[in-house]
Amino acid sequence: MKLKQDEPPGTLKKSARQEVQDLMTARWVADMIGVAARLELADFINAGAKTAEEIAKAKGLHANSLYRLLRGLASYGIFAEQEDGTFTQTSRSDALRKDVPYSAWGMAQVTTRPWAVRAWMDLEHSVRAGTPAFEHVHGIQLFEYFDKHPNELELFAEAMRSFSVATGTAVAETYDFSGIRTLADIGGSQGFNLSLVLQKHPDMRGILFDLPGVVKGAPSFIKSYGLESRIDVRGGNFFESIPNGADAYLLKHILHDWSDEDCLRILKNIYAVAEPGTKLLVVDAVVGARNEHEYAKILDIQMLVHLSGKERTQAEWKELLHAAGFRLTRVVPTPSYVHVVEAVRAG
Repeated sequence: MKLKQDEPPGTLKKSARQEVQDLMTARWVADMIGVAARLELADFINAGAKTAEEIAKAKGLHANSLYRLLRGLASYGIFAEQEDGTFTQTSRSDALRKDVPYSAWGMAQVTTRPWAVRAWMDLEHSVRAGTPAFEHVHGIQLFEYFDKHPNELELFAEAMRSFSVATGTAVAETYDFSGIRTLADIGGSQGFNLSLVLQKHPDMRGILFDLPGVVKGAPSFIKSYGLESRIDVRGGNFFESIPNGADAYLLKHILHDWSDEDCLRILKNIYAVAEPGTKLLVVDAVVGARNEHEYAKILDIQMLVHLSGKERTQAEWKELLHAAGFRLTRVVPTPSYVHVVEAVRAG
């Protein structure tokens, strides 16, 4: 087997079988990352380089087994093993710290929790039946499961917060919100994304709408941004009704959770209270070209396994919005994986 000229001596090109093998064992790497997150190794090592023995003693772990875990992670650039036997932080392991806004700590745990892994192990059910493997495995819908397991819900919420930091900041910096007088964030949780936008647009007002139990703690969060006089917090269910009085409605990471039928219920409720020309801003992934590797296509399988939703192409977004009475005007990419799908209420 010949080497390419830009490959160092001793390097052999991987065969297609080896490349597929690496992809198949990616689950093992994910589990390794999940354990590192649960043990909070990145936070501990961030204080200074440490040996596996030092970490094991402090955390009550088996030293040699911990060393093997750290060595394996270091081969993927998560921590770095030094000549003196210590392990130090890298940019990848830094992302596993709990105390940084860009943290992947919550997501590393959620994706490797038993309830999530068991559903993925039954992916074949979803492919055969077209229904969520999660419900087939656990007997209840995902959000019902969270209602019964509040600790898992908190981990999930932490993971979603880290997503919001990345995608919310990208949207606030990229999309031109000027000209919008009142922006209603539908399913906006505690108001993080709405607060980011209003901070950049001092003349704008906001309406935060989510389930009563979700927005219960929103006022204190909004106050920390100094926006309590500019955001009206309302509780309700977007399958039943939508607050009026806005000239733009924002749906961030909402519609990809739901089937087309459920999305139409939400969108038609917005249509019922919106004036002609009112903007609709859907922040979600837009699936791209054939054979192109992109996060949206993998996230789409997550939606298939755990929920009844999906990631959509631009054509699918256009068709869905049209069915609800909205006209697609443009799709704005952002530095993150999400796009802003902009539409206006027709008629």
